[in-house]
Amino acid sequence: MITSTTWVPRGFAAEFPDRKTLDEDEFSRIAEIAKLKLDDAEEELEDAKAAESDDDNNNDNNDDKEDKVEEEEEEEAKDTNGGGVSLEMDIDSEAPSNKEKKKKSKKGRKDDSDDEAADDDLKEYNLDTYDDDVAEDDDPQTMGMFGNIKSLAYHENNDEDPYITIPDNQDDSEREDLQILPTDNLLLAGRFEDDLAHLEIYVYEDDSDNLYVHHDLMLPAIPLCIEWLDLPVKTTPTPTTKGNYAAIGTTDPEIEIWNLDTIDSLFPDAILGAPGPKSSTSTASKKKKKKSKQPVSTHHTDSILSLSSNRTHRNLLASGSADTTIKLWDLTTCTAAHSYTHHTDKVSSLAWHPTNTTILLSGSWDRTIAAVDMRTKDTVSGRWGCESDVEGIKWDPHDPNYFYISTDIGTLHLHDARNIPTSLSATKPVWTLQAHSSSLTSFDVNPIIPGFIATASTDKNVKIWNVEGNKPSMVTTRDFDLGKIFSVGFAPDKEVGFRLAVAGSEGIVKVWDTSTNAAVRRIFAGRVPEGVEEKEERVVGVEYSDSESDSEDGEEPEEGGRERPDGWESMSEEED
Repeated sequence: MITSTTWVPRGFAAEFPDRKTLDEDEFSRIAEIAKLKLDDAEEELEDAKAAESDDDNNNDNNDDKEDKVEEEEEEEAKDTNGGGVSLEMDIDSEAPSNKEKKKKSKKGRKDDSDDEAADDDLKEYNLDTYDDDVAEDDDPQTMGMFGNIKSLAYHENNDEDPYITIPDNQDDSEREDLQILPTDNLLLAGRFEDDLAHLEIYVYEDDSDNLYVHHDLMLPAIPLCIEWLDLPVKTTPTPTTKGNYAAIGTTDPEIEIWNLDTIDSLFPDAILGAPGPKSSTSTASKKKKKKSKQPVSTHHTDSILSLSSNRTHRNLLASGSADTTIKLWDLTTCTAAHSYTHHTDKVSSLAWHPTNTTILLSGSWDRTIAAVDMRTKDTVSGRWGCESDVEGIKWDPHDPNYFYISTDIGTLHLHDARNIPTSLSATKPVWTLQAHSSSLTSFDVNPIIPGFIATASTDKNVKIWNVEGNKPSMVTTRDFDLGKIFSVGFAPDKEVGFRLAVAGSEGIVKVWDTSTNAAVRRIFAGRVPEGVEEKEERVVGVEYSDSESDSEDGEEPEEGGRERPDGWESMSEEED
């Protein structure tokens, strides 16, 4: 399945990504991170061994008790039989010997028959004289597997060997395959399949309707949320500082930050919430130590469910966890600046205010939405109630006074942030829409076109809504055969503002050009960019292919598109 996706704006990705080289600095960094992981593993192993030894001791005590009871029962039986006389028959001891004799006689007959069959094979194929025939042969080159080794030709230079053809432009062609143009968008997707977790980096070429996997990164656990960062970690932000990184939250309580412009990386560039070097403690204290899910200020203790990066104060990253806390991270030091505990259940979604950039909105499974000014500590500016668990929250980019809420019962709400209720029960949304019949897992507000919303659900449907004038109405609905939909998101650039990424439980990502849908064009006719021709509905996706790539079969890649890596193929889909 693909649990989460997010877009990367154009112009941030390096044109030619670098390959990670394992030099001394990189080796030292990996060794330090691996040492921390190893310390945790050794501690867990010691705890497991201690628990196992306790179980073995209990089992040994139980076995001793059972043996003692059996001995007492035997003594009682002897006493009742008059002086310990056994009632068992002596002929039982002879029975096994007779059986063994019968088994041996049968085995002997079987071995004799096998020997006779082997002799027949030797006679039929003349195997008993094979060695003699080979020894009488005058040509020693035919002896053995490498008997003709003297006839091999050797060349000092591979260029002189006519059977070895290495193209001179191999490095150039590989470099061209990895090229990312300024007009390309990157699409990040968290995949979990066959107990393996990956972050897949797709390249989307809008002009050629091409979507393919550029490279991927191995993750330690199931990815639950992905946030794109435009600032390198441990770097003081300046207006000219630019980066292309991804923060990933998984079922582990740590946040990994990866450089998207580097291929073949073994470890992330930074880990937020990683345990520090352990101090020496006694064996007794280690045995007493137990894992705790109580809130702590320095790191999370449970899965990371949501991430949100501040686009104005670029060194700030907020994270929400299943441990009910919200952490504010400083990317220049990779440490937690603050920890907030104003929720009582899992924090499922976070969103920074578009204009008041210190206000953070958070939604939780405690059925509340809270707004907090990050300049204060544990001071909630406003709180709203909800009839069900909150799945997602987003500010309206066209009017930051409003925000949207999605729930696990399929409803979508619009709230006015200026109307703060006096109590949770007094919360009144501007409007409520029953968008889906089951959990509304993901939705997105188009950043280019006002009133344009896409919703997705575990009912396997993706719906487009027009909410202009606070009168929501459905424009169209689609089933992309992706199973339960876990993620939808509009592309962030104006040139591709109508492109919608969709992914779900089938493990396939598709990009839907909504501007080619007749109903969308009819409703948003005045907002469709000029130059978009009316045509059949266009959906571009990627799926796994067990066969070899098209280029190996002698076929050329699509016109205008670059060749895709082996094992992947682009597919397009049209509907009437």
